Amino acid sequence: MREDVRRLWPELEWIRDAGLREKVLETWVRAFHQSPLKPDDLEEIPFTQLVPECPATFLEHKRCVVHIARRAAEAMQQFLGSALAVDMDAVVAGAILADVGLLLEYEKADGEARPSRRRSALRHPFTGVALAMEAGVPEAVCHVIAAHSSEGDLVNRSIEATIVRHAGLMSFLPFKSGPR
Repeated sequence: MREDVRRLWPELEWIRDAGLREKVLETWVRAFHQSPLKPDDLEEIPFTQLVPECPATFLEHKRCVVHIARRAAEAMQQFLGSALAVDMDAVVAGAILADVGLLLEYEKADGEARPSRRRSALRHPFTGVALAMEAGVPEAVCHVIAAHSSEGDLVNRSIEATIVRHAGLMSFLPFKSGPR
């Protein structure tokens, strides 16, 4: 499973702190052990259930979010670095982990992945934080997971959480608003 996760997430290598990189990897391994989904499923299932017949896969969306977040953080460091300190490892780790809890929102029936009953009670920011905390992921990264979606609207988002939140929206809203 560990090699499957590394294959899905070559961006893990962008995390400079080897201990954090290992904890992010371990979080994904734990998620797969608790999910009916397999690594290859992420390359087939749509990234959202909110867009009918969504043409982008979970993995396409997630990797796009990680790349947008990293590039945005780099631009912020370049132009605003003296005013805003950005923890690049927290941005990358948080972006990779932001939707890990989604793996627990699925069940399989007749060979098809579909939303589970759990989804209405425990959405992915909550289950994602639980998985990450079990793996020893630092609070700063757990905050990014917790605050990356609308559930985080009532907390003061860190710079890193703000970056990941907006990167996710950039890769989601064009699909939600439909073709132009």
